[in-house]
Amino acid sequence: MRFLDVKTDFAFKKVFGSEQSKPILINFLNALLEYSGDGAITDLTIIDPYQAPAIKGMKDTYVDVKAVLANGQTVIIEMQVLNVDGFEKRVLYNAAKAYSAQLGRGEKYHLLNPVVALTLTDFVMFPDQPDVFSHYRLLEKQTLASYSGDLELVFIELPKFNTPLEALEGIHDKWVYFVKNAGKLDYIPDTLMMEPCINEAFGIANKAGLTEDELEAQEKRHDFIRLQRGSIEKALHDGQVKGREEGLKQGIEQGIERGIEQGREAERHALIRQAYENGMPTHLIGSFVDMDEEEVIGLLRQLLPGNS
Repeated sequence: MRFLDVKTDFAFKKVFGSEQSKPILINFLNALLEYSGDGAITDLTIIDPYQAPAIKGMKDTYVDVKAVLANGQTVIIEMQVLNVDGFEKRVLYNAAKAYSAQLGRGEKYHLLNPVVALTLTDFVMFPDQPDVFSHYRLLEKQTLASYSGDLELVFIELPKFNTPLEALEGIHDKWVYFVKNAGKLDYIPDTLMMEPCINEAFGIANKAGLTEDELEAQEKRHDFIRLQRGSIEKALHDGQVKGREEGLKQGIEQGIERGIEQGREAERHALIRQAYENGMPTHLIGSFVDMDEEEVIGLLRQLLPGNS
């Protein structure tokens, strides 16, 4: 057996955000957010990950998976492979937007429900912090008293997770191991097969059950990630650009130009979509493909499933 690399947006959404994913997502969130007992998630609704702007002129945003729990709480989940410039602000922006978008005109503030942003990264986001798992909320600076639990940011940095298969402890470790390593496995390890929801997640990620179009979509995402990483590394090594932001821009520009030169409109669209999902601003994408920013936004709405 061969499995999708769950760290790519396509595979992550397929495993955790598709029609059959509800019990998997409940188990995943209970494990990673450490909900248990009376506080455990018993039901949720997976909803459109597109977050429309509340005010004209604000940014449209997308997250990988978005769910509303039975208690009204919203959880937004992102799997981020590339450490793009400003990503830490994007996480906060998406969480704040999900929180504020709950209210319609004239509705009372007490109707607001908590929002949790769960972010998994395939890079080290907090180099001064050794822990894989970090959890942030609004606290008073000196006493650390909680101001509100309505907005929480939870991060899991996959490169820091190096627990071997035989040393996994509990469902939390097993889910993190699955996300980090599924794409490298050719069988389901016994310790993971014993967990029904993880076993089911492997079933969804099994390449044997995918269509040719789905396999092609997955491979394009891998190509795009490799292209960006390679361009960034070369640019930084050769001293052609300064810093990560310039390297990322150069990598995405080269990828988009390659798609245009070869005349593959589908690849061009895939690259535009990936550029956006990996943090490239829409106005910058437009400058690379000779499109107005509004045209880029309109195209993204067509390319991303479930958007109007």
